Amino acid sequence: MRELKISRHIAAPPAAVWEVMANRQEEWWCPAPWSVTMVAQERRPGGRCEMVMHGPDGEEMPQHGIYLEWIEGVRFTSTDAVRMDPGSGRLVPAEPFMIGCWEIAPDGDGTLYTASALHWSEKAMKSHAEMGFEPGWSAVADQLAAICEGWTVKA
Repeated sequence: MRELKISRHIAAPPAAVWEVMANRQEEWWCPAPWSVTMVAQERRPGGRCEMVMHGPDGEEMPQHGIYLEWIEGVRFTSTDAVRMDPGSGRLVPAEPFMIGCWEIAPDGDGTLYTASALHWSEKAMKSHAEMGFEPGWSAVADQLAAICEGWTVKA
């Protein structure tokens, strides 16, 4: 399998981690000093998943895709292999890079967070690794953990 993956134990309950993962993505999605603006989140299979990543020197990297699954409180999976065409409202092919999956599970007194990227080719996976998958996605996991560990969901 052509997969890159990171996991982290987060010292916070799954409900708190999910709340931050799903509803506060602009605070943790990109490794600082990069940031992200969420453009569209249709939280259902086939729903739009669009964002713009912003670099510290004014770079902008639009990301277009769809959710393959959204399992509330557990996992969301998206891909850039297809995107929603705004003119027709139909799904259209796009140049694929990966399928991304972000999921959580109870882990002792906290939560196990796992993020993975599955690639269509060995070349795409190696390119993603060379772009800094491990340090970048690890920094994002650390940012997510820092937010979650300093915040709890009110019962």
